[in-house]
Amino acid sequence: MADDSKLGVYICKDCGLDESLNLEDLEKTAKGEMRAPICKIHPFLCSSEGVQVIKDDIKNEGVNKIVIAACSPRVNTDVFDFDQLLYVTERVNLREQVIWQQPAKDDKTQAMARDYVRMGIVKANKSEVPIPNKPDIDRTILVIGGGVTGLTAALEVAAAGYKAVIVEKSPALGGWAIKSYKSFPTKPPFDKLVKPTVDTKVKTAESNANIKIHLNSTIAKIEGEPGMYDVTVNKSGTEEVFRIGAIILATGWKPYDASPLSAKYGYGRFKNVVTNVEMEDLASKGRIQRPSDGKNAQSVVFVQCAGQRDEANVPYCSSVCCNVSLKQAMYVREANPESGAYIIYKDMRTPGLYENFYKAAQDDAGIFLAKGEVRAIEEAPDGSLIVDVDNQLLGQDMKIKADVVVLATGMVSSMLPEGKAVNDLTPEYIGDWVVRKTQDGEIQELAPIPHIMNLAYRQGPEIPHLKYGFPDSHFICFPYETRRTGIYAAGAVRHPMDVQQSSTDAAGAALKAIQCLELTAQGKAVHPRAGDMTFPEFRLESCTQCRRCTVECPFGVLDEDEKGTPRAHPYRCRRCGVCMGACPQKIISFRNYSVDMISSMMKSVDVPSEGDEPFIIGLICENDAYPALDMAGLNKVHINPNFRFVSLRCLGGTNLVWIADALSKGVDGVILIGCKYGDNYQCHFVKGSQVASERLGKVQETLGRLMLESERVKQVQLAINEWNQLPKILDDFSELLKGFGPNPYKGF
Repeated sequence: MADDSKLGVYICKDCGLDESLNLEDLEKTAKGEMRAPICKIHPFLCSSEGVQVIKDDIKNEGVNKIVIAACSPRVNTDVFDFDQLLYVTERVNLREQVIWQQPAKDDKTQAMARDYVRMGIVKANKSEVPIPNKPDIDRTILVIGGGVTGLTAALEVAAAGYKAVIVEKSPALGGWAIKSYKSFPTKPPFDKLVKPTVDTKVKTAESNANIKIHLNSTIAKIEGEPGMYDVTVNKSGTEEVFRIGAIILATGWKPYDASPLSAKYGYGRFKNVVTNVEMEDLASKGRIQRPSDGKNAQSVVFVQCAGQRDEANVPYCSSVCCNVSLKQAMYVREANPESGAYIIYKDMRTPGLYENFYKAAQDDAGIFLAKGEVRAIEEAPDGSLIVDVDNQLLGQDMKIKADVVVLATGMVSSMLPEGKAVNDLTPEYIGDWVVRKTQDGEIQELAPIPHIMNLAYRQGPEIPHLKYGFPDSHFICFPYETRRTGIYAAGAVRHPMDVQQSSTDAAGAALKAIQCLELTAQGKAVHPRAGDMTFPEFRLESCTQCRRCTVECPFGVLDEDEKGTPRAHPYRCRRCGVCMGACPQKIISFRNYSVDMISSMMKSVDVPSEGDEPFIIGLICENDAYPALDMAGLNKVHINPNFRFVSLRCLGGTNLVWIADALSKGVDGVILIGCKYGDNYQCHFVKGSQVASERLGKVQETLGRLMLESERVKQVQLAINEWNQLPKILDDFSELLKGFGPNPYKGF
């Protein structure tokens, strides 16, 4: 097929480029060595006149591949916005990452600029415009859970003109909120309890024509992808299948099972020891009575962090329990002005304007707050309780006689399987494995435990989670995004929160679900490459069914057929390229991002045949490392000029062939700089940096074939705000390489 592409290279003189570089030399490189049909130098390329030069060449010269050698691709995105379905546009960063980091009119500065122009031209030549793929989608949004979060999400969806379907497992809507006697203050001065409003939301949802409600129902199966999910709902053994476009997981929380607290706090042994959830039921009767005999409670002790912030039970803080205990202490005082409420706390946590709520409780003469530790609780012959407290403020022991003791036991995610403790789960937990005997022998399979979503995904029936069963949906800056595209977690299912927080969370998740629908309808990716219209393409005739792509994809894009061949669900894809890096056969590529493209870019670099300083290729993530490098330029920080950086969508897309190609070219070393991974990961693609690290563990074999030291390849974790560390990181790696001497392939 004839190549009808025509390349135009446009070099800007502004922002000091002309004073720092020999632009005519760059023009010569583009036109001569790289054979660009058109190359123009313009005094002010981002001006309307400069953009018009490009538009005129598009119209009159047939230019459809555009290379702009000027500023960072992270700026002026609106100015250099040419239709991605018609034109390839590649930005070469000569400002932030060359002249703002290097001395003007220096040979090494000029060499760096030439290399970046070469790489930009190669990348443009190797790119093709995306093929439009706009599916016919369903714009209904499924909301799983009918508590305050689910109701708010459904109402927000309906208010925006979309349809919502609520699936609730219980016989009524409202969740835990509707069981609360009263709610925290919601208006200034934030000092008085208010009547819950969730019943109003229930009535509004029930009367809204855009909201369909399934009660006493569970999800039997969800299969498909954004815009085209087929959901099977089970109600009393009867199944109904319908299509939806996006999903909001709003199944909320469940109380921590206080049974393990029996020995220390007497729960289950003493009738008058209750949890904070059970206290709501006591208060709803209008009087606070002892469960043991119905006697009006004169003294109530609240024990904070009962089992919480305790590695043996609930290691985290549930964040709302302090406010709950303050609220319930007010119940005690309202029910009987002669009564007393005692709150024994480790720390009082009442964030924001709830501090006023805390002060209102402090001002009540009948509410006593003490920082301390409850050592033990004993039962007196009359059924009252003796609470032994180490008062850490007064430095002395206290014994409080109470009619009722309330344990603030905290919240756990509804995703936590029944019978499982929060510490039982690993981040990749999808169920318990059991061995089953068959006529063909023993096989290992997942135990048939109930699941909430029952996703028909190769990677498991639920959303992957972080610690403690909370879904993996709150990585840096993107709280609603989960590792299942089109599925958004909201409310207490993703971390403990109160009614107000859950309502706000629900609105955010609703907007993300709507955004997903509209981008999918246009054939575009969602976060973090929002607007990307490329899709991974597979040459399946060369597939060896190694399954690496299906295993390593962070988002469960790929299922498999009976032979193990990957089967794509393209609208689950975030376009990170992790699958591309995973494939040893190099059969996966995008129209503007491929293994061959990156290899060719590195091969276009002019590696010095001799010299005392090591010459190094840097593969850097576009989300943290690339902007960190830009920020170094903005701050005029000098960077070692013997590095050439290639931007990747994600380090997880690193294919080991790039390492071999770079080193066989004579490059002295390769450094990979990407987001932080591990417990506090910052990777925009969740585990891309981690996958790259695991993949680099196998690089020894590649380097062994080349007879090179494994230390010539290094991975560094870098947060976007750690740009000031780049000079030392690069210099340290360069010094390390000096000890090995030049790459023996240099000059070949």
